[in-house]
Amino acid sequence: MSDRSPAPGGLALVEDLVNTIDLETGADSLDTPEGRGRFGVTEDDLPGVRELRESLRAVLLAHAGHPPHRTVTPLGELLAAAPLVVTVDPADGTAALAPARDGSLTGRVAAAVAEALVAGTWARLKACEAADCHWAYYDRSPAGRGRWCSMRVCGARAKMRRYRAKGA
Repeated sequence: MSDRSPAPGGLALVEDLVNTIDLETGADSLDTPEGRGRFGVTEDDLPGVRELRESLRAVLLAHAGHPPHRTVTPLGELLAAAPLVVTVDPADGTAALAPARDGSLTGRVAAAVAEALVAGTWARLKACEAADCHWAYYDRSPAGRGRWCSMRVCGARAKMRRYRAKGA
């Protein structure tokens, strides 16, 4: 739904995962082999992947100053099951965090979160405040106070609701 550019670095993975479901229509791209293939998961993985997605959404709502959309497993508990290791490139000495086991989606998400923490970008990944949206977006506003994934859609709807509520 967002008209914003993708999140930087590994946060693009987190943003893509959260945005696999359109809350307004209920369409979930994880229901298709192509949608699952984008994340390297199987149909058997879906319960855990959906749990991870909704835990991420709750954190992104918190980044935007909103309560969780529902009760979820705390993200920290899910990421604790995905240990990371420090890798060092022998050619140039650059270091990075990588999943300790087999590149699982949870491990890749944990590495993306760790990378974003170091870069100072984690708190800029947010979920739209519109209850029928909650789309993930990267807030590039100077003050970091973005509220909607799209000013043209969700922002305009919210402003129109407020205007109508005033009785004007």
